[in-house]
Amino acid sequence: MRNIGIVFGGVSFEHEISIVSAIALKDILQDKINYIFLDSNRQFYLIDIAQITSKLFQSGAYKKQTKLTLANGGFYKKSLMGSTKVEIDYVINLVHGGDGEDGKIAGLFEFYGIDYIGPRIEASAISSSKYLTKAYAKEIGVKVLDYQLLNINDKRVIDLEYPIIIKPLRLGSSIGVSVVKSSSEVDYALDVAFEFDGDVLIEKYIDGISEYNLAGAMGDNEYIFSIIEEPSKDGMLTFDKKYMDFSRSQRAISADISQNLTTKLYDSFKKIYNTLFDGALIRCDFFVYEDEVYLNEINPIPGSMANYLFSDFDKVIQELSHNLPKQQKISVEYNYISSIASAKGKA
Repeated sequence: MRNIGIVFGGVSFEHEISIVSAIALKDILQDKINYIFLDSNRQFYLIDIAQITSKLFQSGAYKKQTKLTLANGGFYKKSLMGSTKVEIDYVINLVHGGDGEDGKIAGLFEFYGIDYIGPRIEASAISSSKYLTKAYAKEIGVKVLDYQLLNINDKRVIDLEYPIIIKPLRLGSSIGVSVVKSSSEVDYALDVAFEFDGDVLIEKYIDGISEYNLAGAMGDNEYIFSIIEEPSKDGMLTFDKKYMDFSRSQRAISADISQNLTTKLYDSFKKIYNTLFDGALIRCDFFVYEDEVYLNEINPIPGSMANYLFSDFDKVIQELSHNLPKQQKISVEYNYISSIASAKGKA
């Protein structure tokens, strides 16, 4: 049995979703779990697994738990001898949104030499911005719907035909997202989106378009794919429909699609994952329109790690943990400085 650290919380509009995701994994992973909560003041706490409930965080009672600090090689707690390292073999980054998906957590883990499951810095930067995600997809040959970027200081001129969908640029979980059917609805939808981000992405909205979710990771030299899910929805899949429906904790049902479409979705996922997302379990949300596959979004840290899409999620995590990227060790020997000093006749 290995020791897993699950880091969750963080400074993000998706802070509470991260707590829900962490609790959801309590009875799914078979290894020993060390729950590490990152609060809104960016203080780490080691949470007793027997006490982890939503009420613990809502009430602020988590502050009575053991405080942790980050240092070389891992997390440490105070002890009579100074500090003691928390025994963890690897960490799962389960911080949704800001801190977790924008690269801050990845940077900390890499700086301190901590093995972790999650997107690396470059992958975080690309996938946390819907605009950069679109640019990346186009560059690697995956189609995207027509889109427009709008800043809060720009004139509110829409270049796309209605209906459109307006999204905060750097948020997931359908927060701040609106479907706009006419120009009379634009200002209100933009005001909502700009509450969460200074930039928004505007896309063409196609009513009745097919949507499919596919999660996966690179395992032992081959991809581990989840089932392909066709999320049930009535119009846009809103935040409440995603996260207030507790039935999503159950196993999802595989979409009834052709082998040809399955292959297209697999191929698109592989292009996106490539080596950029090595070490992460991601979920790609695709559109299918007139038999063509389009990328909607990349979820670098999907809700509940998309465990409901896998028949044996624990096995997936085990295999992924054995195939984490290793940082290049750089030997600093000061040969260049020594050669300069020697050339100048100085020791």
